[in-house]
Amino acid sequence: MTARRVLPTEEATDLLALVRDLATKELLPRAAEAEATETFPRDVFKLLGEVGVLGLPYPEEFGGGGQPYEVYLQVLEEIAAVWSSVGVGVSVHALSCFGLFTKGTEEQKRKWLPDMLGGDLLGAYALSEAHAGSDPAAMKTTARLDGDEYVINGAKAWITHGGHADYYKLMARTSDDRNGISCFLVPADTPGLVADTPERKMGLTGSATTSILLNDVRVPVERRLGAEGEGLKIALAGLDAGRLGIAAVATGLAQGALDQAVAYAKEREAFGKRIIDHQGLGFVLADMEAAVQSARAMLLHAARLKDQGLPYGKEASIAKMVATDNAMKVTTDAVQVLGGYGYTKDFPVERYMREAKVMQIFEGTNQIQRMVIARALDKDNNGQITKENH
Repeated sequence: MTARRVLPTEEATDLLALVRDLATKELLPRAAEAEATETFPRDVFKLLGEVGVLGLPYPEEFGGGGQPYEVYLQVLEEIAAVWSSVGVGVSVHALSCFGLFTKGTEEQKRKWLPDMLGGDLLGAYALSEAHAGSDPAAMKTTARLDGDEYVINGAKAWITHGGHADYYKLMARTSDDRNGISCFLVPADTPGLVADTPERKMGLTGSATTSILLNDVRVPVERRLGAEGEGLKIALAGLDAGRLGIAAVATGLAQGALDQAVAYAKEREAFGKRIIDHQGLGFVLADMEAAVQSARAMLLHAARLKDQGLPYGKEASIAKMVATDNAMKVTTDAVQVLGGYGYTKDFPVERYMREAKVMQIFEGTNQIQRMVIARALDKDNNGQITKENH
């Protein structure tokens, strides 16, 4: 069963068909073993770059696909439906390109963006620190200007692609002001930059997550994106798009779990009929379908706002919160539908359930999303009550 989609162009329809075919033939056969052995599939990202997936939402002049977010996010869904670690990786890579595209000079963009979008350079996003996850302004990593170079010292935590990335989009403090943070593109082979031992995670084990240690890492001034002090603004602007990426991955993951549950329910028999024909089980599947479609609808609404150049931060937070909460519920129900088999590693739904959990945490926990939404509501209404909205 595949998701029903209404796409804006015939080109987008063909693109989705291509990605679905690639995911089925190239990704699906490898996913279970790579996750079990905690193997990072660097060659998969190279392949996705070659077929144009890594640069889909960026302009063609820099080697991107020139696709609207509405299409790009549905591509992410198709990937995540068979291999969430890769879906998350594509989203993180797109986020690592965001600062260069939005704040880089024309020279910087033409120098680095084509290789990033083409998959020759795989990126990582280095904002969080061990003590500064939901509060990035509390970061302690520093970048001190020394002639025509910055000297960076500190440590970054929870870095997707850590130890495998070719560069890190890294935020560091350039002044004592709380928001005195700047953004840098740091090559992974820069002396003094070391990836720590990968985290031992519950799920997404095919995706490496590490801390990054920075000891007198010297970065040329030309690798700073934007002006000094703009780093936090760049980071937070990118997070809105990143939240949509994770919402798409969570929706794809939930779709994959639903597909497994429906297929099993059509084949498994109990009391003389298929279990899908038992009302109790059928209702569970119906609720799962409603959850997946609701998440997709919210995700695409936020994407269309972004594509129109309209504010979408609140909607991105809603999409991230709804999609990831729904994915946790859908994957848990998928395990229940398969019963004892769902709890074994013979079927992928137990892995889907483990993978869904972290999606409620990264790119801003869902508690943070609720704070963002509440503040947006306060700003929208300015505390005023009228007859029309009372």
